[in-house]
Amino acid sequence: MKVPTIIVTGPVGVGKTTVANEMGMLLLGAKVPHATVDFDQLTACYPRPADDDRWGTKLGLLNLAALWKNYELSGARRLLIARVIESRSELEGFREAIPGADLLLVRLRAKPETLRTRIRQRGPGRGMEWHLKRAIELAPLMDARRVEDLLVETDGRDPMNIARDILLRLGWLTA
Repeated sequence: MKVPTIIVTGPVGVGKTTVANEMGMLLLGAKVPHATVDFDQLTACYPRPADDDRWGTKLGLLNLAALWKNYELSGARRLLIARVIESRSELEGFREAIPGADLLLVRLRAKPETLRTRIRQRGPGRGMEWHLKRAIELAPLMDARRVEDLLVETDGRDPMNIARDILLRLGWLTA
């Protein structure tokens, strides 16, 4: 069975988790069976396995596989994931974790000043300086690599409208 799966990607601060959550709320309102996952939360563990990468990808994929089994048993038929994806080679791990995954990569993009503003709005702490640096590092890298199937500009746009636009464009919702 195919599992339509959208991975919302983009640099730090672009709104991946916020937009994925809004997408989930729209699907819930339309009674579309789905699950929404913030991949970073699946890696939030210390210590991580010694053979994992610096982002905890191995641990996250193991957790995703376990969650998906439970979500699928509960009736979910589609999956939304928020995650930074730097290369399409990373997608193989998601296909292994979600048998039948039909992956679509949606990259959110914003200007550097927008990314900085959004990160600062999170408030002090939470590794703000690291996140500011990482956002500015990732944005041009993602523009150069073009890993996405769909690119969505987010500057000056409301997360709910972005989410609706994505779901309509990909045929997950109808107007």
